[in-house]
Amino acid sequence: MPVRFFLFCLLLSAALPALAGGWRVVGDEQFAPYSFQYGEDPQPRGLDVEVVQAVLREAGIEYQLRLYPWARVKQMLALGDAEMAFQFAGTPERKAQYELVGPLRSGATVFMTTRKLPLADWRRLEDLRPYVVGQVSGYAYEAAFDGFELVRDSSAQNPRQLVAMLLAGRIDIIVGDRLQLMHFVREQRAEQQVRILPRPLVEMPRYVAFTKGDSARAQRFASALQRLQRAGKLDAIYRRWGL
Repeated sequence: MPVRFFLFCLLLSAALPALAGGWRVVGDEQFAPYSFQYGEDPQPRGLDVEVVQAVLREAGIEYQLRLYPWARVKQMLALGDAEMAFQFAGTPERKAQYELVGPLRSGATVFMTTRKLPLADWRRLEDLRPYVVGQVSGYAYEAAFDGFELVRDSSAQNPRQLVAMLLAGRIDIIVGDRLQLMHFVREQRAEQQVRILPRPLVEMPRYVAFTKGDSARAQRFASALQRLQRAGKLDAIYRRWGL
């Protein structure tokens, strides 16, 4: 018995450094098709999830990847409960807050409305002032838009809820990633009820984030990402998800 206990302790002590060195990676659970979960299935899925996993494998990093509500993702990174988080917009505000690495990809941030609204398009942000613009609480979109005075509804906690509010007539216009908004519209089989204004707000790059000053982890991830991008080894993931 003492010998078995000694061997058990020896094996456990050998495993602890590996576990301690693993990265805790977190992402948004409501950012389909980029990161999401099916019902009660805890398995992370999505375009960005697959890209992040591919980069971590390339870098030889042990990790645990979990998805949470976006507010909690930011909180976990701030409190040191995660080493890395994704997927952050590449705004000046975010670059000041975090060590951003990437981009993993880019996505068009657009305005969506229902076909009942007479607005055909927008040229200046002033064109949106007569309307209630819905956005997800805590999201950053584009610096000029984020700081512009508009009638905003930020009560939505995730993009799925934002789309539902638009379809219910609670808001006039919503803002978000084109691929993502259309994903939730298709869930509701409401393609004929909505339209996207032709002019996008911005083509927004998306990054992974580390706490400010964590340059060693940031550089390790960046090097692996660059190797995969240069070799074209991420292209199949992008194509499979329709990007």
